[in-house]
Amino acid sequence: MTKWRPDPATLTRPAYRSLVQAIETAIQNGVLKPGEQLPTQRQMAFDLSLSVQTVSRAYDKLTETGRIIGEVGRGTFVRAASDDISTPFVSRKAAGRLLDMSILKPVMDHAHEEAMQKTLRAMARSLPRVVMGGARNDVGTGGSSAARRWLALCGLDLTGMAVLPTNGSTSAMTVALMTATQPGDLIVSEEIGHHTLRPLARFLGLRLQGATVDDGGICPEALDHLCRREPVKAVYLIPNGANPLCFTMTQHRRAAVIEVARRHDLLIIENQAWGPLQDAPPPPIAALAPERVLYFTSLTKCLLSGLRVGYLVVPDHLSASAANRHMVTSWMATQLMTQIADRWIEDGTADALLTRQQLALRDRADFAANVFRGRDMRTSPNGLHIWLPCHDTQEETLQAQAIREVGVAVANGASFAIGPPDRHPGLRIAIGGQSFPEFARGIRMIDAALRHNNKH
Repeated sequence: MTKWRPDPATLTRPAYRSLVQAIETAIQNGVLKPGEQLPTQRQMAFDLSLSVQTVSRAYDKLTETGRIIGEVGRGTFVRAASDDISTPFVSRKAAGRLLDMSILKPVMDHAHEEAMQKTLRAMARSLPRVVMGGARNDVGTGGSSAARRWLALCGLDLTGMAVLPTNGSTSAMTVALMTATQPGDLIVSEEIGHHTLRPLARFLGLRLQGATVDDGGICPEALDHLCRREPVKAVYLIPNGANPLCFTMTQHRRAAVIEVARRHDLLIIENQAWGPLQDAPPPPIAALAPERVLYFTSLTKCLLSGLRVGYLVVPDHLSASAANRHMVTSWMATQLMTQIADRWIEDGTADALLTRQQLALRDRADFAANVFRGRDMRTSPNGLHIWLPCHDTQEETLQAQAIREVGVAVANGASFAIGPPDRHPGLRIAIGGQSFPEFARGIRMIDAALRHNNKH
Protein backbone atom coordinates (compact mmCIF):
# COMPACT_ATOMS: atom_id res chain seq x y z
CA MET A 1 0.00 0.00 0.00
CA THR A 2 1.29 3.45 -0.91
CA LYS A 3 2.61 5.76 1.78
CA TRP A 4 1.58 8.80 -0.30
CA ARG A 5 -1.00 11.16 1.11
CA PRO A 6 -1.97 14.62 -0.12
CA ASP A 7 -0.99 17.51 2.12
CA PRO A 8 -4.16 18.32 4.14
CA ALA A 9 -3.23 22.01 4.00
CA THR A 10 -3.68 21.98 0.18
CA LEU A 11 -7.25 20.68 0.32
CA THR A 12 -9.93 23.27 -0.28
CA ARG A 13 -13.74 23.12 -0.23
CA PRO A 14 -15.47 21.11 -1.49
CA ALA A 15 -12.98 18.67 0.00
CA TYR A 16 -14.00 15.65 -2.10
CA ARG A 17 -13.29 17.54 -5.33
CA SER A 18 -9.97 18.79 -4.03
CA LEU A 19 -9.03 15.23 -3.06
CA VAL A 20 -9.97 14.00 -6.55
CA GLN A 21 -7.70 16.60 -8.13
CA ALA A 22 -4.83 15.79 -5.75
CA ILE A 23 -4.99 12.07 -6.56
CA GLU A 24 -5.33 12.73 -10.31
CA THR A 25 -2.29 15.03 -10.21
CA ALA A 26 -0.28 12.39 -8.34
CA ILE A 27 -1.21 9.80 -10.97
CA GLN A 28 -0.37 12.12 -13.89
CA ASN A 29 3.00 13.04 -12.34
CA GLY A 30 3.89 9.40 -11.68
CA VAL A 31 3.86 9.80 -7.91
CA LEU A 32 1.10 7.19 -7.82
CA LYS A 33 1.93 4.39 -10.24
CA PRO A 34 -0.37 1.90 -12.01
CA GLY A 35 -1.19 -1.02 -9.74
CA GLU A 36 -0.35 0.85 -6.55
CA GLN A 37 -2.85 0.33 -3.74
CA LEU A 38 -4.53 3.35 -2.19
CA PRO A 39 -5.38 3.56 1.50
CA THR A 40 -8.79 2.35 2.56
CA GLN A 41 -11.45 5.04 2.63
CA ARG A 42 -11.51 4.94 6.42
CA GLN A 43 -7.72 5.25 6.66
CA MET A 44 -7.57 8.12 4.15
CA ALA A 45 -10.36 9.89 6.03
CA PHE A 46 -8.47 9.51 9.33
CA ASP A 47 -5.15 10.71 7.86
CA LEU A 48 -6.73 13.81 6.30
CA SER A 49 -9.28 14.58 9.05
CA LEU A 50 -12.13 14.16 6.60
CA SER A 51 -15.39 12.25 6.83
CA VAL A 52 -15.55 8.77 5.32
CA GLN A 53 -18.42 10.00 3.13
CA THR A 54 -16.18 12.70 1.64
CA VAL A 55 -13.42 10.22 0.79
CA SER A 56 -15.98 7.73 -0.52
CA ARG A 57 -17.38 10.35 -2.88
CA ALA A 58 -13.89 11.19 -4.15
CA TYR A 59 -13.08 7.51 -4.74
CA ASP A 60 -16.40 7.09 -6.58
CA LYS A 61 -15.53 9.98 -8.91
CA LEU A 62 -12.08 8.55 -9.62
CA THR A 63 -13.63 5.16 -10.35
CA GLU A 64 -16.11 6.74 -12.79
CA THR A 65 -13.29 8.37 -14.76
CA GLY A 66 -11.22 5.17 -14.84
CA ARG A 67 -8.40 6.47 -12.64
CA ILE A 68 -8.79 3.83 -9.94
CA ILE A 69 -10.49 0.47 -9.61
CA GLY A 70 -11.91 -1.26 -6.54
CA GLU A 71 -11.51 -5.01 -6.15
CA VAL A 72 -13.74 -6.78 -3.65
CA GLY A 73 -11.71 -8.22 -0.80
CA ARG A 74 -8.44 -6.68 -2.01
CA GLY A 75 -8.79 -2.90 -1.96
CA THR A 76 -8.56 0.08 -4.30
CA PHE A 77 -5.79 0.38 -6.88
CA VAL A 78 -4.48 2.91 -9.37
CA ARG A 79 -5.68 1.73 -12.73
CA ALA A 80 -3.19 1.11 -15.53
CA ALA A 81 -3.92 3.67 -18.26
CA SER A 82 -3.89 1.80 -21.53
CA ASP A 83 -2.95 3.81 -24.60
CA ASP A 84 -5.11 1.54 -26.74
CA ILE A 85 -8.39 2.99 -27.96
CA SER A 86 -11.21 0.46 -28.04
CA THR A 87 -12.80 1.12 -31.42
CA PRO A 88 -16.32 0.03 -32.38
CA PHE A 89 -15.17 -1.04 -35.82
CA VAL A 90 -13.11 -4.07 -36.77
CA SER A 91 -9.44 -3.99 -37.77
CA ARG A 92 -8.40 -3.71 -41.41
CA LYS A 93 -7.27 -7.34 -41.33
CA ALA A 94 -10.60 -8.55 -39.97
CA ALA A 95 -12.49 -6.31 -42.39
CA GLY A 96 -10.84 -8.18 -45.25
CA ARG A 97 -12.56 -11.38 -44.09
CA LEU A 98 -15.91 -9.78 -43.27
CA LEU A 99 -18.46 -7.55 -44.91
CA ASP A 100 -17.60 -4.48 -42.86
CA MET A 101 -20.66 -2.55 -41.72
CA SER A 102 -19.03 -1.39 -38.48
CA ILE A 103 -17.32 1.83 -39.63
CA LEU A 104 -19.08 4.99 -40.80
CA LYS A 105 -18.19 6.02 -44.33
CA PRO A 106 -20.09 7.96 -46.96
CA VAL A 107 -21.19 6.25 -50.17
CA MET A 108 -18.48 6.47 -52.84
CA ASP A 109 -18.91 5.72 -56.55
CA HIS A 110 -17.56 6.70 -59.97
CA ALA A 111 -18.69 10.32 -59.52
CA HIS A 112 -16.22 10.78 -56.67
CA GLU A 113 -13.37 9.23 -58.65
CA GLU A 114 -14.09 11.43 -61.66
CA ALA A 115 -14.33 14.58 -59.53
CA MET A 116 -11.03 13.88 -57.78
CA GLN A 117 -9.22 13.04 -61.02
CA LYS A 118 -10.50 16.23 -62.68
CA THR A 119 -9.45 18.41 -59.74
CA LEU A 120 -5.98 16.88 -59.43
CA ARG A 121 -5.36 17.33 -63.17
CA ALA A 122 -6.36 21.00 -62.89
CA MET A 123 -4.18 21.54 -59.84
CA ALA A 124 -1.21 19.89 -61.56
CA ARG A 125 -1.44 22.50 -64.32
CA SER A 126 -1.61 25.44 -61.92
CA LEU A 127 -0.55 24.33 -58.47
CA PRO A 128 -0.89 27.15 -55.92
CA ARG A 129 2.42 27.92 -54.24
CA VAL A 130 0.75 27.73 -50.82
CA VAL A 131 0.30 23.98 -51.35
CA MET A 132 4.06 23.53 -51.65
CA GLY A 133 5.28 26.24 -49.32
CA GLY A 134 2.51 27.05 -46.88
CA ALA A 135 3.70 26.97 -43.28
CA ARG A 136 1.34 29.18 -41.34
CA ASN A 137 -1.78 28.46 -39.35
CA ASP A 138 -4.86 29.88 -41.06
CA VAL A 139 -7.33 31.32 -38.58
CA GLY A 140 -9.41 34.39 -39.10
CA THR A 141 -12.68 36.11 -38.44
CA GLY A 142 -15.22 35.02 -41.04
CA GLY A 143 -13.02 32.37 -42.66
CA SER A 144 -12.30 31.91 -46.38
CA SER A 145 -15.06 32.37 -48.95
CA ALA A 146 -15.28 28.59 -49.42
CA ALA A 147 -15.48 27.98 -45.66
CA ARG A 148 -18.19 30.64 -45.31
CA ARG A 149 -20.21 29.09 -48.12
CA TRP A 150 -19.98 25.59 -46.64
CA LEU A 151 -20.75 26.71 -43.10
CA ALA A 152 -23.75 28.66 -44.40
CA LEU A 153 -25.08 25.34 -45.73
CA CYS A 154 -24.70 24.06 -42.16
CA GLY A 155 -26.84 26.97 -40.93
CA LEU A 156 -24.11 29.21 -39.50
CA ASP A 157 -23.76 32.97 -39.73
CA LEU A 158 -20.13 33.65 -38.82
CA THR A 159 -20.61 37.16 -37.43
CA GLY A 160 -18.47 37.46 -34.32
CA MET A 161 -16.89 34.05 -34.85
CA ALA A 162 -13.53 32.81 -36.13
CA VAL A 163 -12.92 29.82 -38.40
CA LEU A 164 -9.96 27.46 -38.10
CA PRO A 165 -9.43 24.90 -40.92
CA THR A 166 -8.45 21.49 -39.50
CA ASN A 167 -7.54 18.02 -40.71
CA GLY A 168 -11.06 16.71 -40.23
CA SER A 169 -13.33 16.46 -37.22
CA THR A 170 -10.96 14.57 -34.92
CA SER A 171 -8.41 17.38 -35.06
CA ALA A 172 -11.15 19.96 -34.52
CA MET A 173 -12.59 17.99 -31.60
CA THR A 174 -9.18 17.82 -29.88
CA VAL A 175 -8.52 21.53 -30.31
CA ALA A 176 -12.02 22.41 -29.09
CA LEU A 177 -11.59 20.39 -25.89
CA MET A 178 -8.14 21.84 -25.26
CA THR A 179 -9.46 25.36 -25.81
CA ALA A 180 -12.52 24.99 -23.59
CA THR A 181 -10.96 23.11 -20.67
CA GLN A 182 -7.92 22.54 -18.49
CA PRO A 183 -6.69 19.28 -16.91
CA GLY A 184 -8.88 18.29 -13.99
CA ASP A 185 -12.00 19.99 -15.35
CA LEU A 186 -15.30 18.10 -15.52
CA ILE A 187 -17.08 17.89 -18.86
CA VAL A 188 -20.52 16.44 -19.51
CA SER A 189 -21.79 14.71 -22.63
CA GLU A 190 -24.72 12.57 -23.69
CA GLU A 191 -24.51 9.18 -21.96
CA ILE A 192 -24.01 7.57 -25.37
CA GLY A 193 -21.92 9.41 -27.93
CA HIS A 194 -18.61 9.52 -29.77
CA HIS A 195 -16.34 6.52 -29.15
CA THR A 196 -13.12 8.60 -29.02
CA LEU A 197 -14.41 11.07 -26.44
CA ARG A 198 -13.63 8.85 -23.44
CA PRO A 199 -9.96 8.16 -24.28
CA LEU A 200 -9.39 11.72 -25.50
CA ALA A 201 -10.75 13.13 -22.24
CA ARG A 202 -8.48 10.76 -20.31
CA PHE A 203 -5.40 11.71 -22.36
CA LEU A 204 -6.16 15.40 -21.71
CA GLY A 205 -6.61 14.82 -17.98
CA LEU A 206 -10.32 15.66 -18.05
CA ARG A 207 -13.11 14.11 -16.05
CA LEU A 208 -16.07 12.96 -18.16
CA GLN A 209 -19.63 12.41 -16.99
CA GLY A 210 -22.53 11.15 -19.11
CA ALA A 211 -25.96 12.76 -18.73
CA THR A 212 -29.33 11.14 -19.36
CA VAL A 213 -30.67 11.26 -22.91
CA ASP A 214 -34.05 10.53 -24.43
CA ASP A 215 -35.37 10.63 -28.00
CA GLY A 216 -34.77 14.38 -28.04
CA GLY A 217 -31.14 14.28 -26.93
CA ILE A 218 -29.55 15.30 -23.66
CA CYS A 219 -32.06 16.10 -20.92
CA PRO A 220 -31.66 19.70 -19.71
CA GLU A 221 -32.79 18.68 -16.20
CA ALA A 222 -30.04 16.06 -16.01
CA LEU A 223 -27.43 18.58 -17.17
CA ASP A 224 -28.67 21.13 -14.64
CA HIS A 225 -28.53 18.51 -11.85
CA LEU A 226 -24.89 17.67 -12.63
CA CYS A 227 -23.97 21.36 -12.70
CA ARG A 228 -25.60 21.94 -9.32
CA ARG A 229 -23.76 18.98 -7.83
CA GLU A 230 -20.31 20.24 -8.78
CA PRO A 231 -18.70 22.75 -11.19
CA VAL A 232 -18.87 21.71 -14.86
CA LYS A 233 -16.65 23.43 -17.42
CA ALA A 234 -18.22 22.37 -20.73
CA VAL A 235 -20.88 20.17 -22.29
CA TYR A 236 -20.10 18.14 -25.42
CA LEU A 237 -23.08 17.46 -27.71
CA ILE A 238 -23.90 15.60 -30.93
CA PRO A 239 -27.29 17.15 -31.67
CA ASN A 240 -27.86 16.19 -35.31
CA GLY A 241 -28.42 12.53 -36.13
CA ALA A 242 -24.80 11.39 -35.86
CA ASN A 243 -25.35 10.19 -32.30
CA PRO A 244 -25.62 6.37 -32.22
CA LEU A 245 -29.30 6.65 -31.18
CA CYS A 246 -30.03 8.77 -34.31
CA PHE A 247 -31.87 11.52 -32.40
CA THR A 248 -32.01 15.13 -33.54
CA MET A 249 -32.44 17.73 -30.83
CA THR A 250 -35.48 19.92 -31.37
CA GLN A 251 -35.11 23.68 -31.38
CA HIS A 252 -37.00 23.81 -28.07
CA ARG A 253 -34.56 21.34 -26.50
CA ARG A 254 -31.59 23.31 -27.83
CA ALA A 255 -32.96 26.48 -26.27
CA ALA A 256 -33.41 24.69 -22.93
CA VAL A 257 -29.81 23.39 -22.98
CA ILE A 258 -28.52 26.87 -23.82
CA GLU A 259 -30.48 28.28 -20.87
CA VAL A 260 -28.77 25.77 -18.54
CA ALA A 261 -25.37 26.59 -20.07
CA ARG A 262 -25.88 30.31 -19.52
CA ARG A 263 -27.11 29.79 -15.97
CA HIS A 264 -24.00 27.80 -15.05
CA ASP A 265 -21.59 29.59 -17.44
CA LEU A 266 -20.79 26.47 -19.48
CA LEU A 267 -19.05 26.35 -22.81
CA ILE A 268 -20.74 24.11 -25.38
CA ILE A 269 -18.80 21.94 -27.83
CA GLU A 270 -21.06 21.11 -30.77
CA ASN A 271 -20.15 18.16 -32.99
CA GLN A 272 -21.82 18.41 -36.39
CA ALA A 273 -19.35 16.14 -38.19
CA TRP A 274 -21.92 15.21 -40.84
CA GLY A 275 -22.18 18.81 -41.99
CA PRO A 276 -25.28 19.67 -44.05
CA LEU A 277 -26.19 16.04 -44.68
CA GLN A 278 -29.57 16.29 -42.95
CA ASP A 279 -32.58 17.89 -44.61
CA ALA A 280 -33.64 21.14 -42.90
CA PRO A 281 -32.40 20.41 -39.36
CA PRO A 282 -32.96 22.95 -36.55
CA PRO A 283 -30.43 25.80 -36.43
CA PRO A 284 -27.04 24.82 -34.94
CA ILE A 285 -26.60 25.56 -31.26
CA ALA A 286 -23.73 27.82 -32.34
CA ALA A 287 -26.23 29.97 -34.26
CA LEU A 288 -28.37 30.34 -31.14
CA ALA A 289 -25.57 31.01 -28.63
CA PRO A 290 -22.47 32.04 -30.62
CA GLU A 291 -20.80 33.57 -27.56
CA ARG A 292 -20.27 30.19 -25.84
CA VAL A 293 -20.20 27.49 -28.54
CA LEU A 294 -17.19 25.81 -30.14
CA TYR A 295 -18.63 24.18 -33.26
CA PHE A 296 -16.98 21.80 -35.69
CA THR A 297 -17.89 20.05 -38.90
CA SER A 298 -16.15 18.38 -41.81
CA LEU A 299 -16.44 17.23 -45.42
CA THR A 300 -15.22 13.74 -44.56
CA LYS A 301 -18.52 12.06 -43.67
CA CYS A 302 -20.79 13.81 -46.14
CA LEU A 303 -18.60 13.92 -49.26
CA LEU A 304 -15.56 11.63 -49.24
CA SER A 305 -13.89 9.74 -46.40
CA GLY A 306 -10.38 10.52 -47.69
CA LEU A 307 -11.05 14.26 -47.78
CA ARG A 308 -9.81 15.05 -44.28
CA VAL A 309 -10.95 18.66 -44.14
CA GLY A 310 -12.85 20.22 -41.27
CA TYR A 311 -13.70 23.60 -39.78
CA LEU A 312 -13.61 24.62 -36.13
CA VAL A 313 -15.73 27.69 -35.43
CA VAL A 314 -15.15 29.53 -32.15
CA PRO A 315 -16.19 32.86 -30.62
CA ASP A 316 -13.75 35.62 -31.52
CA HIS A 317 -12.47 35.86 -27.94
CA LEU A 318 -11.31 32.22 -28.10
CA SER A 319 -9.70 32.40 -31.55
CA ALA A 320 -6.11 32.98 -30.33
CA SER A 321 -6.36 30.12 -27.83
CA ALA A 322 -7.76 27.77 -30.47
CA ALA A 323 -5.07 28.72 -32.98
CA ASN A 324 -2.29 28.09 -30.44
CA ARG A 325 -3.66 24.69 -29.50
CA HIS A 326 -4.07 23.72 -33.12
CA MET A 327 -0.48 24.75 -33.76
CA VAL A 328 0.93 22.50 -31.03
CA THR A 329 -1.17 19.49 -32.07
CA SER A 330 -1.30 19.68 -35.88
CA TRP A 331 0.53 22.94 -36.74
CA MET A 332 -1.83 23.57 -39.67
CA ALA A 333 -4.42 21.98 -41.91
CA THR A 334 -2.89 20.13 -44.87
CA GLN A 335 -2.88 22.62 -47.73
CA LEU A 336 -3.43 20.09 -50.51
CA MET A 337 -6.63 18.83 -48.90
CA THR A 338 -7.95 22.33 -48.14
CA GLN A 339 -7.25 23.42 -51.71
CA ILE A 340 -9.26 20.48 -53.07
CA ALA A 341 -12.10 21.28 -50.66
CA ASP A 342 -12.07 24.98 -51.61
CA ARG A 343 -12.26 24.14 -55.32
CA TRP A 344 -15.10 21.68 -54.85
CA ILE A 345 -17.10 24.16 -52.77
CA GLU A 346 -16.49 27.07 -55.15
CA ASP A 347 -17.19 25.23 -58.43
CA GLY A 348 -20.30 23.36 -57.25
CA THR A 349 -18.76 19.88 -57.06
CA ALA A 350 -19.40 19.72 -53.31
CA ASP A 351 -23.08 20.58 -53.77
CA ALA A 352 -23.49 17.90 -56.45
CA LEU A 353 -21.77 15.23 -54.37
CA LEU A 354 -23.75 16.23 -51.27
CA THR A 355 -27.04 15.81 -53.12
CA ARG A 356 -25.87 12.49 -54.51
CA GLN A 357 -24.93 11.36 -51.00
CA GLN A 358 -28.29 12.36 -49.54
CA LEU A 359 -30.21 10.42 -52.19
CA ALA A 360 -28.02 7.33 -51.82
CA LEU A 361 -28.32 7.23 -48.04
CA ARG A 362 -32.06 7.81 -48.19
CA ASP A 363 -32.45 4.85 -50.58
CA ARG A 364 -30.37 2.63 -48.31
CA ALA A 365 -32.33 3.54 -45.19
CA ASP A 366 -35.59 2.77 -47.03
CA PHE A 367 -34.22 -0.59 -48.17
CA ALA A 368 -33.13 -1.51 -44.63
CA ALA A 369 -36.52 -0.47 -43.21
CA ASN A 370 -38.25 -2.76 -45.70
CA VAL A 371 -36.02 -5.74 -44.84
CA PHE A 372 -36.29 -5.08 -41.09
CA ARG A 373 -40.05 -4.52 -41.24
CA GLY A 374 -41.57 -5.31 -37.85
CA ARG A 375 -38.25 -4.79 -36.07
CA ASP A 376 -37.46 -1.68 -34.00
CA MET A 377 -35.10 0.29 -36.24
CA ARG A 378 -33.99 3.90 -35.83
CA THR A 379 -32.37 6.20 -38.34
CA SER A 380 -31.98 9.90 -39.03
CA PRO A 381 -32.61 11.87 -42.24
CA ASN A 382 -29.89 10.90 -44.75
CA GLY A 383 -27.98 9.26 -41.88
CA LEU A 384 -24.85 7.14 -42.24
CA HIS A 385 -26.09 4.40 -39.91
CA ILE A 386 -29.12 2.68 -38.45
CA TRP A 387 -29.62 1.63 -34.85
CA LEU A 388 -31.21 -1.63 -33.74
CA PRO A 389 -32.05 -1.45 -30.02
CA CYS A 390 -31.54 -4.54 -27.83
CA HIS A 391 -33.21 -5.46 -24.54
CA ASP A 392 -29.92 -5.74 -22.63
CA THR A 393 -26.16 -6.04 -23.06
CA GLN A 394 -26.32 -9.84 -23.19
CA GLU A 395 -28.66 -9.70 -26.17
CA GLU A 396 -26.41 -7.07 -27.75
CA THR A 397 -23.36 -9.32 -27.45
CA LEU A 398 -25.16 -12.44 -28.68
CA GLN A 399 -26.68 -10.69 -31.67
CA ALA A 400 -23.37 -9.10 -32.69
CA GLN A 401 -21.71 -12.52 -32.48
CA ALA A 402 -24.48 -14.15 -34.51
CA ILE A 403 -24.10 -11.50 -37.21
CA ARG A 404 -20.34 -11.90 -37.27
CA GLU A 405 -20.69 -15.67 -37.67
CA VAL A 406 -22.50 -15.16 -40.97
CA GLY A 407 -19.69 -12.89 -42.18
CA VAL A 408 -20.80 -9.32 -41.31
CA ALA A 409 -19.25 -6.91 -38.81
CA VAL A 410 -21.40 -4.36 -36.94
CA ALA A 411 -20.65 -2.11 -33.96
CA ASN A 412 -21.76 -2.89 -30.40
CA GLY A 413 -23.60 -0.10 -28.62
CA ALA A 414 -21.39 -0.49 -25.54
CA SER A 415 -18.51 1.03 -27.53
CA PHE A 416 -20.27 4.39 -27.47
CA ALA A 417 -21.32 4.45 -23.81
CA ILE A 418 -20.21 7.38 -21.67
CA GLY A 419 -20.87 5.68 -18.37
CA PRO A 420 -22.68 2.37 -17.72
CA PRO A 421 -22.80 0.30 -20.94
CA ASP A 422 -26.23 -1.13 -20.12
CA ARG A 423 -28.15 2.14 -20.47
CA HIS A 424 -28.67 1.91 -24.25
CA PRO A 425 -27.86 -1.58 -25.56
CA GLY A 426 -28.07 -1.96 -29.31
CA LEU A 427 -26.25 -2.42 -32.60
CA ARG A 428 -25.02 0.32 -34.93
CA ILE A 429 -25.03 -0.68 -38.59
CA ALA A 430 -23.12 1.53 -41.04
CA ILE A 431 -24.87 1.80 -44.40
CA GLY A 432 -22.51 3.88 -46.54
CA GLY A 433 -19.22 2.04 -46.86
CA GLN A 434 -20.18 -0.60 -49.44
CA SER A 435 -21.55 -0.68 -52.97
CA PHE A 436 -25.33 -0.97 -53.01
CA PRO A 437 -25.33 -4.70 -53.91
CA GLU A 438 -22.91 -5.43 -51.04
CA PHE A 439 -24.91 -3.25 -48.67
CA ALA A 440 -28.15 -5.02 -49.62
CA ARG A 441 -26.54 -8.42 -49.18
CA GLY A 442 -25.26 -7.38 -45.76
CA ILE A 443 -28.68 -6.16 -44.58
CA ARG A 444 -30.30 -9.44 -45.66
CA MET A 445 -27.56 -11.44 -43.91
CA ILE A 446 -28.04 -9.44 -40.71
CA ASP A 447 -31.79 -9.96 -40.80
CA ALA A 448 -31.39 -13.71 -41.35
CA ALA A 449 -28.85 -13.99 -38.51
CA LEU A 450 -31.12 -12.13 -36.08
CA ARG A 451 -34.14 -14.24 -36.99
CA HIS A 452 -32.15 -17.45 -36.54
CA ASN A 453 -30.67 -16.21 -33.25
CA ASN A 454 -34.11 -15.23 -31.89
CA LYS A 455 -35.44 -18.73 -32.58
CA HIS A 456 -32.73 -20.21 -30.41
